[in-house]
Amino acid sequence: MPLPCPVIDAWIQHPTPGFLSHPMFESLRRWMGGAIPDSVPVEMTIAALDAAPVERALVSAWWGPQGPIISNDEVAAIVRAHPDRLVGIGAVDLSRPMDAVRELRRCVRTLGFRGIRALPWLWRLPPNDRRYYPVYAECVELGVPFCLQVGHTGPLAPSEPGRPIPYLDEVALDFPELTIVGGHIGFPWTAEMISLARKYPNVYIDTSAYKPSRYPSELVDYLRGGGRRKVLFGSNYPMLLPAVCVTELESLQLDDEATRLFLHDNASQVFKLP
Repeated sequence: MPLPCPVIDAWIQHPTPGFLSHPMFESLRRWMGGAIPDSVPVEMTIAALDAAPVERALVSAWWGPQGPIISNDEVAAIVRAHPDRLVGIGAVDLSRPMDAVRELRRCVRTLGFRGIRALPWLWRLPPNDRRYYPVYAECVELGVPFCLQVGHTGPLAPSEPGRPIPYLDEVALDFPELTIVGGHIGFPWTAEMISLARKYPNVYIDTSAYKPSRYPSELVDYLRGGGRRKVLFGSNYPMLLPAVCVTELESLQLDDEATRLFLHDNASQVFKLP
């Protein structure tokens, strides 16, 4: 299908050796029949974007209770190697709030990142936990989005921290100036995530980790109608190849405006991309 616009992928990660070998992905390795390599060159990630084609991708760092899994400096290095294709999204240590604030400032002011991401299931802390709040305040001051996973988990970890209501609802109430991007659509609580995107002007959804053929019907209806300015395309590469997701877009039956907003304009606005 010819695309009416360039594509921005709102959530990928370059799979570093530390990321690929982490025990939490044992379930992913099992689903893929163990077919996960020990290392992936950056050129392979760029080739995966080219195949879609994806013009630009938001590439994420990962930080958990035991420390960085994909460090901010690793992300910065691959962004420097491909500045026209990749945009950095940082991660911080929620257990050390002031260090987290300082690292967030470094990510934005020094490394040029366009947002910060945390995975509540990895921390086993819902987003209304007090340890997030200094990060939210600094995101507002720096003018960058806070991105997080919403919905159930693929890795073997509790899913409850990813439920949008009441946890993310309380955050949006406490920080009306904070731009929030809920990745992974919120399934099986997608209707809750949509309700928050409707309720709050600064709350968005990204579709990473789901092929279009697996989008819940309520999300497709929202994309076609009143939610066309609130949903961002994402793949969650390397879990899904962007090309597979793009190939299935035609099944959504979006009009040209909705397609352009979904694939490009919403992400460009949210992350303030040139």
